[in-house]
Amino acid sequence: MKSNKVIIFLGPPGAGKGTQAIRLASEQDLLQISTGDILRDHVTRQTELGQQVAPILAAGELVPDPILIALIRDKLASMDKIRVIFDGFPRTRAQAEGLDVLLEELGAPIHAVPLLEVPDEELISRIVERGKTSGRSDDTEETARNRQQVYHTNTRPLVDYYAARGVLKRVDGIGSMDEVYQRIVQAVQ
Repeated sequence: MKSNKVIIFLGPPGAGKGTQAIRLASEQDLLQISTGDILRDHVTRQTELGQQVAPILAAGELVPDPILIALIRDKLASMDKIRVIFDGFPRTRAQAEGLDVLLEELGAPIHAVPLLEVPDEELISRIVERGKTSGRSDDTEETARNRQQVYHTNTRPLVDYYAARGVLKRVDGIGSMDEVYQRIVQAVQ
């Protein structure tokens, strides 16, 4: 029987967290939890939550912590074994602390936190290109730059937070998808 395993992908928007998380989840029998995907789904379906967060997402701002923690709690509480990859969550120290409390309650410690490192201008280019090819209307240069600023202000401090806990693993996010993936696999073993 497989044990609990929690991996948290860190890195700025456009670093490839989602793409790599999907592959790692598939190969290691983990559930990828992307709060961005969950929130976009609510916006598309025009749920009450979706209507609340649509303008926040469009501006590239962060969704309030209580909404995100409630989504995560609901998802994890329904699982027999907690074998997950968080992609895009937590983004702030308050979220990280809230997640720590939740994981402790559920008996699922953090296994590893790979940090995908990519220079800002490369990230902006990736996001704008993704917007052209995926049809994601929120992937504009202006929104991408705002997201980078939000990341540096709010999320970057998590690097020190997880490094102090001994679970941070720095991963060079430049190269082919396969090259980056192999670095991630090595980092989380």
